Amino acid sequence: MAMLGLEMLGINDPYHKDRKRLVTFVEIDRCATDAIGVVTGCRLGKRALKFRDFGKMAATFVDLDTNKAVRISAKDSSKERARELYPQLESKNQQQMRAYAEMPTDDLFTAQWVSIDLPAEEMPGYKAERVACANCGESIAFRREVLRDGKTLCRGCAGESYYQVLPIKH
Repeated sequence: MAMLGLEMLGINDPYHKDRKRLVTFVEIDRCATDAIGVVTGCRLGKRALKFRDFGKMAATFVDLDTNKAVRISAKDSSKERARELYPQLESKNQQQMRAYAEMPTDDLFTAQWVSIDLPAEEMPGYKAERVACANCGESIAFRREVLRDGKTLCRGCAGESYYQVLPIKH
C-alpha cells in the first residue's frame, strides 16, 4: 500500500531526499499502520503520520511539494483470491503472505486521487502558542482547544475524554 502510494506520487526516497514532502493519513490501528510508517518514514512524533479512526484498511499519501494526494485501500477480494491460489497452505496468514507477494497491484488495492485540506496546525514542524485548560490547567497545543461558554477547555474537559479520573484511595 505504501509502496504504491509513493510510486504514484513519484517519491523515490522518503527517508532522505524526499523526507519532508510526505504526510500520510492511516485509517486503522492495525499492523499495516506500522508497515506504512516503516516504508514511508512518516511518524506520529514528526507530525507526518496522521491517524483517523475509520476502521478501514486504507491510507492517504500527500505530497506537500505538489499538493497531490492518493488514497489507497485494500480490496477485501484479495483475501479470497489468496485462499484460491494457495489452498494447500494451512494458515490463512501464510496464504495471504504468499499470494500478496505475487498478486498484481490492481488485485490488491483501489487507488483514488483525492484532495486534502491540510491547515497550518496539521503540518509537520508547526509551532503554536500553547493555551491552558480553564478546568484542569493542562496545556493544549496545536489549536486543539474547545471554546465553551466563554471558557477555553481541553477536549477531555469538554466531554471528549477517553478516560475517567478515579478517586484517590489512601
